This record gives sequence, C-alpha cells and structure tokens, in this order.
Amino acid sequence: MQIYLPIAEVSVNAFLLLGLGGMVGILSGMFGVGGGFLMTPLLFFIGIPPAVAVATEANQIVASSFSGVLAHFRRKTVDLKMGTVLLVGGLVGAALGVVVFNYLKSLGQVDLLVTLCYVVFLGVIGSLMFVESLRALRKAKKGGAAPAKRRQRGWVHAMPFKMRFRTSGLYISVIPPALVGLCVGVLSAIMGVGGGFIMVPAMIYLLGMPTKVVVGTSLFQIIFVTAFTTMLHATTNYTVDVVLAVLLLVGGVIGAQIGTVIGARMPAEQLRVLLAALVLAVCGKLALDLLIEPAELYSLGSGGGH
Repeated sequence: MQIYLPIAEVSVNAFLLLGLGGMVGILSGMFGVGGGFLMTPLLFFIGIPPAVAVATEANQIVASSFSGVLAHFRRKTVDLKMGTVLLVGGLVGAALGVVVFNYLKSLGQVDLLVTLCYVVFLGVIGSLMFVESLRALRKAKKGGAAPAKRRQRGWVHAMPFKMRFRTSGLYISVIPPALVGLCVGVLSAIMGVGGGFIMVPAMIYLLGMPTKVVVGTSLFQIIFVTAFTTMLHATTNYTVDVVLAVLLLVGGVIGAQIGTVIGARMPAEQLRVLLAALVLAVCGKLALDLLIEPAELYSLGSGGGH
C-alpha cells in the first residue's frame, strides 16, 4: 500500500514504514537508545531526503522513548535527578545543533555532512563499545567482579559542583553529565538521533552508573531533547513530515513495549555486544554507500541546494 509523503515528496509503502518503526521501537526498549542511529540511515536508504529524515525521526524517537520509559518507571529504574542534569545540557546542545544544521543546509552540503557524521561517530562508538563488551563478557564467564574496575574515574570526583544521585548510588560533579547531555543534544539536532548510542556507554563507563538504571534514565532524557529538537526543526526548517512521523510513531510505540520485555530477560553484557554490533553494521553500510558510485549521478533538488 503506497502512501504519499507531502513534505518528503515521495511515495513509500505504509507497511514498510510501520515495520521500520516497530523494529526501532524494539531497539529503544532493549538498549535505552532512541533508535535514530538506525532509523535515520534506513530512511535514507528508502529514498527519504536526509533533511526530512533527520527532522522527522526526532519526532518518532519521542514516542518510542516515552513508551519505553513508562515500563522502566514501573520498575523504578529511572534516575530522575541524573536525567534532569542530562536534560539541561541536552536542551542547550539541541539549540546549538539546529543552528549548525541550518548553516549546513544553506551551504547545500547537509546530506554529505550528515552521512559523514554518522560514519565517524558510529565507527568510533561501535568499536569502543564492542571491545568493552567483549571484555565484560569474558569477565562474567570467569566469575570475576567486573564492576570493580569502574572505580578508576578520579577526575570525575575531583570536579566541583558535586551532587548526590541516590538512585544511581553516585556522588559526583554535575559537570560531566551536563557535558554528555550537551553533546547528545547537538547530535540529536544534526543527525536526527536520540543520542543513546553515545549516552548509554558514557553513563556506564564515564559516570559509573549501574546498567539497570542507565537504560531508563537515557530514555527519560531523550524524550525531552528530541521533542525540543522536533519543535525547532518544524518552526525553522519546515522539514517535519507529519504523515511519515505518524506511521513511524505507531510502529515505535508497539515495538518499545516488546523490546523492554526482551531486554529485561537478557544479561547486560550480551545487550551491549548486540548494540555494538548493530552500530558497526549501520556504519559499514553508510561508508559503503559513500564509496560506491551511485546509479544516478545527478538529482533535482529545491530550496537552496547547490
């Protein structure tokens, strides 16, 4: 069943979009990520213009993250205090990111630079996560105490403006989580992602948060940052396709509930390995598309492109 997307100006199969939304919703519930790192490139692959994909995917992430965080609230695995600190940094970062995105769009280079950002960030983060996850798996099999090594974060404790985060069992400076939130906000605006693929490992390895609290807290912050990003894109770029967003949203909400159930039954180390493998797979596909000569060397565009 083909459906016309008015802002993207293309026709796409509605069931394909529902399926993609559901798949990304499952990832959101399992890993505590918004899923945009996977969905936005998939939208590129099926012919959605990158500017529309980035702005609209931020909208879909809100729904899938909200659905996932409800399940974590019921389990009391959301650190609201930490989430608020991350959120403050995220809102500032999102505003900065939209300014950068508008500048790139005015240059007509937004498509290339968004794709390059994906390749670089996904490659670096995926590789680091994969190595760390394999180490954690080996330690778990040997029966060693893996969490003990997380005490090596003295510089975080040495910073000023400390705050106690009781749900996470931490007493650290608010500066590192605020900076993590800032980076995630910028990425959310430029790349159309929730930023969970950066925030989740940063919360575990940099801030030393327990894995069971990380997922719910990540989703809590993602909801508000991506909602703010969507609003900015809709009012400044006019690139949010409501029809596309609704189809992705319906699939995402259903998928997030399924993903939360699956995630609760799998060991944390295995979840991190799977997430790292997904990140690297998407990175490889995007890098391949940049290197291979396209079937059509020229395309017609509108709105200030060069």
